[in-house]
Amino acid sequence: MNTKSQELFAKALRLMPGGVNSPVRAFRAVGGDPLYIASGKGSTLTDVDGKTYIDYVLSWGPLILGHAHPEVVEALAGVLKTGTSFGACTAAEVELAERICEAYPSIERLRLVNSGTEATLSALRVARAATGRDKILKFEGCYHGHADSLLVKAGSGVATLGLPDSPGVPKVLAELTLTVPFNDPAALNAVFQTHRRQLAAAIVEPVVGNMGCVPPRPGFLEKLRALTAEQGTVLILDEVMTGFRVAYGGVQQLYTIQPDLTTLGKIIGGGLPVGAYGGKAALMDLVAPAGPVYQAGTLSGNPLAVAAGLKTLELLRRPGTYERLETLAEKLTSGLAFEAAEARVPLAVNRVGSMFTTFFTDRPVTDYSSAKRADTVAFGKFFRALLECGVYFPPSQFEAAFLSLSHSEDDVARTIQAAAQAFAALRKQ
Repeated sequence: MNTKSQELFAKALRLMPGGVNSPVRAFRAVGGDPLYIASGKGSTLTDVDGKTYIDYVLSWGPLILGHAHPEVVEALAGVLKTGTSFGACTAAEVELAERICEAYPSIERLRLVNSGTEATLSALRVARAATGRDKILKFEGCYHGHADSLLVKAGSGVATLGLPDSPGVPKVLAELTLTVPFNDPAALNAVFQTHRRQLAAAIVEPVVGNMGCVPPRPGFLEKLRALTAEQGTVLILDEVMTGFRVAYGGVQQLYTIQPDLTTLGKIIGGGLPVGAYGGKAALMDLVAPAGPVYQAGTLSGNPLAVAAGLKTLELLRRPGTYERLETLAEKLTSGLAFEAAEARVPLAVNRVGSMFTTFFTDRPVTDYSSAKRADTVAFGKFFRALLECGVYFPPSQFEAAFLSLSHSEDDVARTIQAAAQAFAALRKQ
């Protein structure tokens, strides 16, 4: 007998490409059919068949407070009474911009947009306009949204599905995008030497989340900052995933690095559709109507996302917030590593703050090449075993997992127990 999720997926296959509105949701990398979610509350999701799961996807990161946080829901309810979209200026969007600029000293001005993809493509447009150059540098396995220039050797769903660089991207655009391995200072030196003063921008996930969680090696980000500054290349830190997640001031606070431009994602809207790009005033004043670089959006800074974002940032500023996330994440990842070792299952666990990935490999994962050595078949079995035990991990070896402030010590203990059973089953196979 089919579940309600299976019935819905069968219907969706007739209506949507692959049955989904975003590729990784299809579960192709882990096997089985996708879940259809009915509701979320705190640290848990409940599917349409009534089964509840401890959630470590959290809408791919932004739900740092958990699902349906009562104070965020109350803020949204207040907006619903007054209007959800005006296509005009509001006082709240000014306040949200102020809060973000306070958290990020590198951001002197910013523009709210509707998604992380929109933020990164807009930041690149500004960089090209500012420098008069066309070429950009990105890093293998980093994902910056689905804009044409950024799908070259990308992570996230591109890595999950094993796709080549996406068809439909004009060759001339792909040729303007240069790639080097993440965490490789020699390759970094070489590309800046070969393309000396030709690069408009270098864009990087400073802590990668889209080939799984991969932290920067000591000195790598500093090297990138020095080379970009020397050659007049705009440094863009893509903090769509890490912003307000690994620290209140993101990676820039954690590693004390100042980019020229920063991109941010849905966490600044409490998980609602929103993004932002911002940086030095001299760069951002190139954006219309202050300058000639055109970018616009009817829903940019929409009242719902702004209200949820303001409440989220307010709650994140409470004392002990990030210390609690750090404690929970350390307990969870050390427990996973211990249980894998006990079962003699090769596992590398990467973590920065409350984002982490369990790679099924016996070698350190420091870049895209080492991430791809992970055993994706083993991960799929692990994922399905956890799901049976009521634990929902990202349905891909190449996506980071996350904790929220709604997760409890009991959630962590139950997850470690479920993982121990999954590792034991893997060892027997």
